[in-house]
This record gives sequence, C-alpha cells and structure tokens, in this order.
Amino acid sequence: MLTRQCLDRRIEDLESLGAELAAWQRQTNADQRQVQWHFTTDDARIKLRHLFPNT
Repeated sequence: MLTRQCLDRRIEDLESLGAELAAWQRQTNADQRQVQWHFTTDDARIKLRHLFPNT
C-alpha cells in the first residue's frame, strides 16, 4: 500500500523521504480504515488445529 500510495515516484533525498512517509502515516492513521475479516476464530480452530493442539 505504501509503495502505491506514497513511493510511486523518485524522491530526491532522505529528508524528503522522511517527510513524505510521515505525511502518509498521519493520513493513514487519521483514516482509521476497518478490516472485514471472513476467517473467524472458530474457522481457525478447525483449520489450524494441527498447529495448535489442545493441551
């Protein structure tokens, strides 16, 4: 995401890069995007039980 939204061009120096990254991070945090998970805890317990056996 960072590459597509922020780093899709040549940035001249490290100082400019730091400023660009900080601005991108502030905007991303302000947006507070949500994730809709489709893989539930119950699904994980079934599918991954061989990795996390009950003790």
